Formats: sequence, structure tokens, C-alpha cells
Amino acid sequence: MIPDLMSQLLDRCSFPTAGTPVDCAVSGGPDSLALLVLAIEAGLEVTAWHVDHGLRSTSAAEGRTVVEVAGRLGAQARRVVAQVADGPNLEARARDARRAALPPGVLTGHTADDQAETVLMNLLRGSGVPGAAGIGDPHRRPLLALRRSETWALCIDQGLEVVCDPMNADPRFTRNRIRHEVLPLLAEVTRRDPVPLLARHAERAAEAVTLLAGLVTEVDVTDVRSVADLPDDLVRLSIRNWLADRAALPPDGASVDRVLDVVRGRARAAEVVGGHRVDRHDGRLAYRPGGPPDTHRN
Repeated sequence: MIPDLMSQLLDRCSFPTAGTPVDCAVSGGPDSLALLVLAIEAGLEVTAWHVDHGLRSTSAAEGRTVVEVAGRLGAQARRVVAQVADGPNLEARARDARRAALPPGVLTGHTADDQAETVLMNLLRGSGVPGAAGIGDPHRRPLLALRRSETWALCIDQGLEVVCDPMNADPRFTRNRIRHEVLPLLAEVTRRDPVPLLARHAERAAEAVTLLAGLVTEVDVTDVRSVADLPDDLVRLSIRNWLADRAALPPDGASVDRVLDVVRGRARAAEVVGGHRVDRHDGRLAYRPGGPPDTHRN
């Protein structure tokens, strides 16, 4: 074992105080397994949640392995089946399935590398300053200061069997191409590791998001009459905040502009990121989420 590796990594994590009950999303990959062992080492009362999308013949066995590992380490475990068929928009549909199946406030094993990838993806989606802030709900991401190489090292150090998801190398998915092509190219061009730079950029953008949110704290954009005299820039900001509270992804600029058209009466309804819908009735906006997949737990 690497001397003091566990304590070195734990010092850089942002877990709640010892004894706090927490739920952890555990896929069986190195990041989520590191989350599990670090949360236990931090003295938390951990329940591990594994979501099985049924996309691989081995997925059921992987779920059983996660349950076995969690039990061996002293954590409770729950396995949730949330079937997702292969096909278009697989990443988004799988993400929505997990979001519907997992308990509120669940901790995830996102690292600084995930943060850097998310910043680039959001910038390319046109999601503005909120997107540049990277992964939402940072209080649920206690490993954001760690690197992916470190979670791998911890799993090896602890003798944990890691699940390698082939989808993480599938070039159909934008995130994988950013991970395996764009970030290495940026490192080559700039001759420096771009991940810490992008992670720090996310922190600064998050500060800006907090300041901007204060400008529209009292604005209720769902009451279209109450914002009739406000400038479009403030209404767009309020729309962004309203949509961000309801969707898994920061809204892109095109979605915000379409909802602005609904607010201003130029349209009756609008499609927004994630396949959801916003419509207007009797002067009020309503958010209509796409139907979540069926899930069951055992």
C-alpha cells in the first residue's frame, strides 16, 4: 500500500462531519469506488446506491459486486434498475434515469477532470456563465479537488476490483471525445495541464453566478406580467436560474431565448434542453419535464 494515500486524499475532500448519514452513487468505476471508501474513512454513515441501466450483459453482475463491496466495507447498499435502451441521446436519457432513481442529495464521485470536461462541454453548448461554473451542486461532489489518476491509485491501493464501462471510450459521446482528444490536444498545444486551469475557472465563474443571482432574487419570472417592464437581460438571467433549478444541465442560450419569447408573448410554448417544455397559461409559466423512465429498487 502507498503510505498515507488515504489520509492525503481525504484531506482534500469536502465531506460533511463524521456521523452524518449520506447516500453515495456508486457505479463501480474508480471514481465512485474512491468516493465510497473515502466517505467510510471520513466516518460517515454511508448507503451506496447503484443504478443498473441494463445496457450490458454484465450490468447485473456489476451491481451485485458493488453491493458486496459496500457490505464488506461496512456500508449499506441499494441496487436500482432503471432500464435505458441504446439509441439516440443515450447519455442524456441515462443521466435522467439516474437522476430519477437516486435519492435527493446523493453524493457523486466527480473529480477535477470531470469538472474540466464539463466546463468545455457547457461552453460549447452556449450555456454562458452558469455553464462555465461547471458541475452543479458542488456540495454534493466531495472529490472535486482530486484527479482521476488519484482515484485509480486509491482503488489499486485498497485492492478494489474496478468496473470498466466501455461507454467511457465510445466516441459517440461528446464527453469522451473531449476527454480523450480535446484535453490531451490542449495539453500538447499549451504545454501545460489544462485541468487545474479549467477547474479554477469554474470556481471563479461560480462566484460570478452567485453575484448575478442576487440581481434577480425577488424576480418571479413565472409571473409574466410582473416582468413586463424589466429589461430582457434581467429576464434572461431569471429564466436561466429558473430552468437550472429544474434541469440536470445548465440551460443553453437558445433555450433561454425561446422561453423569453414565451414570456414576452411571442410564442405559446418552447422546447428546452433535455427534451422538456415550457408553456404559458393565464399569465403563468409552467415547466413540463419529459417523462422519467420506470425504475425499481431491490
